[in-house]
Amino acid sequence: MDPATATTTDLMQNECETESSSIWNWWPSWRPTSMSLLKTTESKILACIQNDLWARFVTLPNQDRIWTLSLSKKAVCKPAEQAPKTPLVMVHGFGGGVGLWIRNLDTLSRSCPLYAFDLLGFGRSSRPPFPSDAAKAEEQFVESIEQWRQSLGLENMILLGHSLGGYLATAYAIQYPSRVSHLILVDPWGFPEQPQTQTQEGQDQGTEVVKRPPLPRWLKAIAAVVSLFNPLALIRAAGPLGPSLVNRFRPDFKRKFEDLFEDDTMTQYIYHCNAQTPSGEVGFRAMVESLGWAKRPMLQRVHQLPPSMPLTMLYGARSWVDSTSGDSVVQIRNQTLTRVILIDDASHHVYADQPEEFNRVVEQICNSVN
Repeated sequence: MDPATATTTDLMQNECETESSSIWNWWPSWRPTSMSLLKTTESKILACIQNDLWARFVTLPNQDRIWTLSLSKKAVCKPAEQAPKTPLVMVHGFGGGVGLWIRNLDTLSRSCPLYAFDLLGFGRSSRPPFPSDAAKAEEQFVESIEQWRQSLGLENMILLGHSLGGYLATAYAIQYPSRVSHLILVDPWGFPEQPQTQTQEGQDQGTEVVKRPPLPRWLKAIAAVVSLFNPLALIRAAGPLGPSLVNRFRPDFKRKFEDLFEDDTMTQYIYHCNAQTPSGEVGFRAMVESLGWAKRPMLQRVHQLPPSMPLTMLYGARSWVDSTSGDSVVQIRNQTLTRVILIDDASHHVYADQPEEFNRVVEQICNSVN
């Protein structure tokens, strides 16, 4: 079977048969997860897609594999000859995977070809070791994206990244600007510098206090673990209690998708994505300062983006991510090709909280590029 032409159903029946179903080497029965269970849960999510969908592993030169979805509008008749459209490439955030885009994939693939992939070290992609140096860890992520692009033969792309994916998409666009037609950052992580601790003397003198929305409980838990262990160690250490732990700390994921799935499909997906052998999270930990700030804040480098590259930043109005970083980017770039859009009634996961508005904005961008 040619993986470039196989359907999702065909591939989902055999693609992961070659994947290891082991879950940590030292106590296989301790955690109720495996790559096979992740595949099964993801298959249930992707069954909601109506447009033409292909799913396959893209093999990089070093033999790492990137789990990839590609979608296009379902053809009702043979289209006339026309110039190929610039594809939209979607990069998920920390601890996520392609399944989280389920509210967006059909709609956005109507405007142009769409690709979504699991970042190296996350989801169903390969889980190689990552260096402990922040710059080298970032480079490994970025180079895997570039090698993925080369393997697929994509000349240019509209690059969209959420949270950690936004940080890495920006790093990629700085390194490979000729490949990015439009950069879309959705509640991007890692932009602001960590504020200095304010002294009492500074308070007495009326020093301006850097305010930030309160961190959600689940993020505080991760921040506490990051300082000692890998960020998702708590889920693995919980063993058979891991799935209930995800439900407890992230009940919002079930609510965001409850009209699609009445059961725990989405929280099960999150659990299986993150209970596997740690890899991408090791790279993330290398890039993180205490309490989740980036060691290499992107605001210090965003000026390296070409002035001619259009940049759109989407923030949830109720998100814990401070949207003032977007205003800072506008000032740094000092030109009209940078937009900041605040989406009402949306938290950090803008694409799931307000999918209609999110899809409308992104679809508008895709149409403008094409």
